[in-house]
Amino acid sequence: MSPALIPLEPISDEPVSDEPHSDQPGPDEPTRDGHGRVRRWLPRRVLVMKAAADLPHTAEVLRRVTAAGVDDVEVVGRVSAPRGATERETYAWAKSTLALVVAPPSARTPQPIPPSADWRIDLARGCPAHCQYCYLAGSLTGPPVTRVFANLDEVLAPIAELAGQGTVTSGTAARGHEGTTFELSCYTDPLGIEHVTGSLATAIQRVGTGRYGDEASLRFTTKFDDVEELAALDHGGRTRARFSVNAAEVAARFDGGTAPMPGRLRALATLAAAGYPVGLTVAPVMPVEGWREAYGQLLDDVRAALAPVAAAGRPVDLTVEVITHRFTPGSRDVLLSWYPKTKLEMDESARSQKRSKFGGVKYVYPRDTMRELRAWFESEVPARLPGTPLLYLT
Repeated sequence: MSPALIPLEPISDEPVSDEPHSDQPGPDEPTRDGHGRVRRWLPRRVLVMKAAADLPHTAEVLRRVTAAGVDDVEVVGRVSAPRGATERETYAWAKSTLALVVAPPSARTPQPIPPSADWRIDLARGCPAHCQYCYLAGSLTGPPVTRVFANLDEVLAPIAELAGQGTVTSGTAARGHEGTTFELSCYTDPLGIEHVTGSLATAIQRVGTGRYGDEASLRFTTKFDDVEELAALDHGGRTRARFSVNAAEVAARFDGGTAPMPGRLRALATLAAAGYPVGLTVAPVMPVEGWREAYGQLLDDVRAALAPVAAAGRPVDLTVEVITHRFTPGSRDVLLSWYPKTKLEMDESARSQKRSKFGGVKYVYPRDTMRELRAWFESEVPARLPGTPLLYLT
C-alpha cells in the first residue's frame, strides 16, 4: 500500500463514539433523536463568573439555559474544573460545563487570521462536539470547558474600529468584494452553542443592519445543522455561513456529537435559499483509501443539495476552503488522552515537519501527498461545482 494512503477499519452501524474511553457514547455526550439528528447540547451545569454576573448578555444566556431545563447554575470567583480520578472523568465534567466569563482585553484584541479572514473575533472558547482530531486540543489549555464571553458588546466593538483594514480580503483584488472579514469560529463552533447563547445571531444582525459600518462582513464554520433561526435573521448578505464537511467515511469515523453530513448539506441549502453567502470548509482532508472517489462524491452531494436553490432562481454564492489534517506533538498527546482508542493516524514518522515563525512544529502530509491533493481539488472543485472559487488549500 502506498504510504500516502491511510486505511480505515470498517465502520459499524453504531454511531461514532463521542466518549473518550469507550466505543459507545457516554452519558454526558450528545445523542441522536429518532431521525438521526443530534439533539441540542445542554450543559449539565453553568458557572457564572462574578465579574460577568450583572452583564445583560449573561441574563440572556441564563434565560435560555433555564428555559431548557438547566437548574445547576452557580456564581463563582474563578472557573476551575475538578480533576477526576481519570482523564475520562475530567473530560466528561468539562464537556458538560458552560462558563460565562468576561473576555479580558487580550482576548478582545482581534488578530489577523490568514488565509481565512482579515481578523478573528471570539464569541466563546470551547466546543461541545467530540471530534477525535479536535483543533482546539492544541490551541486551548486545560479541561475543555466551553467559555462564553458575557461582555458581548465589548467583544464585537472592534468590528467598527477595524472596518476597512486588513490584508487577507480587505482591499485585495481576489476577495475585496467581501469587505473586511471577521472570523467567528477559530476557538468554537458558534452554531453548536447558539441555542444557549444567542451570540451568533446578535453578531449577524448587528453587522447585517450596518451597525458597524458597511465594509464589515462575518464568517463562521459549523458542523451543526440547526439553522432555522439564522435563516430568519436580517443578515444583509454580510455573513458567510460555511459548513465543515468531509468524506462520508472520515466524518462517520471521527466526527462525534455533530450533525450527520446530509443534515449539514440540508442546512447549507437552507441558508443559501435565505440569501446567505455560503461555503464549504472541507476539513480535515485525509488521503484514505479511495479518497478521490469519496471526496468526489462529497462535491457531487453538495451540488445536488444546492440544485433546488438555483432552480428556484436564487443565486448561490458558494466558496470552498480545503484544510488537510495536521497535528502537533502537544495536540497529539491531548487527543490520545481524550480518545485513547482512536484510529486517527498521527504517526510522526509518516509526516513532514512544518515549523512556525515562532519555532513550533506541526506534522503535515509529505510534499508529494500534498501536491497530489492540491492537484485533485484544483481540478475537481471547478469541474463538479462550476463557478465556485477554491479560496485556498493548506
